[in-house]
Amino acid sequence: MTSSVGGGVASALQLLWILLAGPLALGLMRKVRSRLEGREGASVLQPLRDLRKLSTKQRTRPTDSTWVFAAAPVVLVASTVVAAAFSPLVTLSALLASRVDFVAILFVLLLGSVSLLLGALDTGTAFAGMGASRAAMVGAMVEPALLVAILAMSLGVGTSNLSRLVGVGVTTSALAGPARILALVSFFIAILAETGRLPVDNPATHLELTMIHEAMVLEYAGPDLALVTLGESARLVLLLGLFANLALPWGIASGTGALALVGGLLAVSIKVGLVAVAVSVFEVTTAKIRLFRIPELLAGAFLLGVLSVISAVALR
Repeated sequence: MTSSVGGGVASALQLLWILLAGPLALGLMRKVRSRLEGREGASVLQPLRDLRKLSTKQRTRPTDSTWVFAAAPVVLVASTVVAAAFSPLVTLSALLASRVDFVAILFVLLLGSVSLLLGALDTGTAFAGMGASRAAMVGAMVEPALLVAILAMSLGVGTSNLSRLVGVGVTTSALAGPARILALVSFFIAILAETGRLPVDNPATHLELTMIHEAMVLEYAGPDLALVTLGESARLVLLLGLFANLALPWGIASGTGALALVGGLLAVSIKVGLVAVAVSVFEVTTAKIRLFRIPELLAGAFLLGVLSVISAVALR
């Protein structure tokens, strides 16, 4: 199998995995939260059933909305799929792995966030506009923290190539360095904020004074809501997968052989599952912070990134 064909197969496998793992991870997180709260909870497969049910319902859209509202869910899913296909999730040898930059992957994902924000504004409702303005505020503070964290990890390797950043942890002791640890903590806080998890946002609430993400998607229904749910869950798993592989790169395949891909698929599934369970436990034991305290949390993530950069420069 040539490298280009093998890379294409690996990317296709990652694409299929991310679309399936997204709803399953969402179901797992809900199940863990329910059990910790003393409830039985729905099955882990319930998000897949919800997607199937939504896809069969009638599509309704606001009267005054334009093509922007209709295109937002499609762009959200497409941007996540493109980012997943080229990211080192199952293997380090995915399609175009040697050319994929960490910053480029994040900005591809940012296209989905911006499209959803514009779709909310396109409805013309005050409620969706409130959610969009809050999401824009959070996004404006998350991006600097993400970029500084990437810079810190890149300084130790000499490149921001995502496969190299993951692969260096397999062969060296870079994971034990203070720069990498601080950068990963900053990256993790940014992930929680970007995906609307506690303590920044509560994905289970519908209180209009507190919610951010739910306010933007209340106007979606039927297949459109199914696409939004699929895109958001897939993006959550993608970011958790990148964090897991950057923190614990062991198990990821270095080639595109069948056995290597199966091993890499099993490894990333286990790691993402463990991180998802840890996030669920954290959400049960914490409360949502006030809206005006969110800048303090994200400023702390940015400061950790800056300290990571200083450590990386000092230890070079």
